[in-house]
Amino acid sequence: MGNTVLPSAATPVIGIDVGGPRKGFHAICLVDGQIVGRQHTSDIPALAQWVRAQAPGVVAIDAPCRWSRGGGRRLAEQQISRAGTACFATPVQEKSGIPFYEWMHNGMALYAALSVPDGGFRLFDGIWPLAQPVLVETFPQAVACALSGQVVRARDKATVRPALLARLGMPVETLKGIDWIDATLCALAAQALARGEHFGFGDVEEGFIVVPRGDWP
Repeated sequence: MGNTVLPSAATPVIGIDVGGPRKGFHAICLVDGQIVGRQHTSDIPALAQWVRAQAPGVVAIDAPCRWSRGGGRRLAEQQISRAGTACFATPVQEKSGIPFYEWMHNGMALYAALSVPDGGFRLFDGIWPLAQPVLVETFPQAVACALSGQVVRARDKATVRPALLARLGMPVETLKGIDWIDATLCALAAQALARGEHFGFGDVEEGFIVVPRGDWP
């Protein structure tokens, strides 16, 4: 994929909603704001192959990119919470063995499958312009708040998020279920990063969570 600076507008970008091993992954590919591809699978190597085939500049994933270093909330999670949006806390890896965290392990496995050297993507380090294709963590609830310009209620996600995407001109009628909706929100976060229109919570040590830049936070 090379080491040249990425274009800022028409580069393909991908958003991925992460579930556990049974639910799998839902992925949406955008080019200049239009959906050009989608994928649903529980097969990580197959998904990684599909991602690379799209040649995206940014892949935004709804799962932690790093485990907690100190046992408490990562800095990104603390900052999102202070901005008024609740989010799951990522544990230290040694305490991640309970069933609830299976989706986090699934996400970590996807990051590993896509990461350099063999996967071709590096983890976003907070530096823009981007020097090569990147992986970045995002969070659909925070993306919805950023695009709305205010805190919206997570419990209303089944109505708020589709309505938001509809206002943005996305083909909501083809996005059946919250997983596809969330994958599209992730793709919009990826698009924002590709264009330099992003806001990043967190730090290099425990990872950044990126959302579109707006009136929130």
